[in-house]
Amino acid sequence: MIKVEWLYWLIGLVFVVMAFQMAADRSNPKRWTSAAFWGLLGLTFPYGTGVANATAGNGGWTLPAEPLGVAVLALIVLAGFNFLGKGVPVTTTDAQREAAATRLGSKIFIPALTIPLVAIVCASVLDESGLFETGKATLLGLGLGCIAALVVGMLVTGEKKVSVPIQSGRSMLEAMGSALLLPQLLAVLGSIFAAAGVGTQVGDIVNGVLPDDSRYLAVIAYCVGMFLFTVIMGNAFAAFPVMTAAIGWPVLIQQMHGNEPAVLAIGMLAGFAGTLCTPMAANFNIVPATLLELKDQYGPIKAQLPTGVALLGCCTVIMALFAF
Repeated sequence: MIKVEWLYWLIGLVFVVMAFQMAADRSNPKRWTSAAFWGLLGLTFPYGTGVANATAGNGGWTLPAEPLGVAVLALIVLAGFNFLGKGVPVTTTDAQREAAATRLGSKIFIPALTIPLVAIVCASVLDESGLFETGKATLLGLGLGCIAALVVGMLVTGEKKVSVPIQSGRSMLEAMGSALLLPQLLAVLGSIFAAAGVGTQVGDIVNGVLPDDSRYLAVIAYCVGMFLFTVIMGNAFAAFPVMTAAIGWPVLIQQMHGNEPAVLAIGMLAGFAGTLCTPMAANFNIVPATLLELKDQYGPIKAQLPTGVALLGCCTVIMALFAF
């Protein structure tokens, strides 16, 4: 049976290999600290298995959680004090890339399409085969799809050295920088907020301000709260447990008897509207601007802001009219 931990170990190994590449790249003025950041991140993947085993009482090796916490703090220091640099990628010339684009044409999309195809097959066909860890077929299918896409990409382009795509991936990793980890950190922050009872405290404050039986004000508070918390945290999934525990469930559903799927789904959509308007959603708004080398780093946010505000208004009106 293929376990999801094996996929995590492979991801960690890729980070470690790229860290060695960074350490050897003299064109990067911060090569040692960059290598330390990504190498340390890669080592947290197998180490995290030991921590999870110790926490859940699973079999296998067990490791204390404290060193993993220290590693996370070290990653924050390296990123926060701008110790990450970018080397000069070893790549083809503009003329070579133009010639390759002409030769390949639409075939260049085959590797990208391989990923969802393999993931769908694993999730729908092989889920009950016993080949994958229970409940992890989709995630493992995504990982296997990436491996298959690497092989297919090398076949399509005629590349024979696996070091070439790894070098290209390392160059992209350096371009994205620590923003790559921001969604994961924000998701953890949402879990911490939920465990700390932030939603309950927000609910107490809102209940003290809102007039009794004011459905429309409660809807506005929930939708706008989802929007603003997503702007602050950069992740609608992180904002959802906080605002739903504060307003969505106790006020709109239990007190005002709102339709559960409608209230929660529209509330999540209001959070997604906030995703369009925040640099904290780095994987949506900052990383693409960096990869495309846009002159204005916040250009995507400025372009999306009217849509995000309009979507928030639509969510509020739809919930008020149709969710009760």
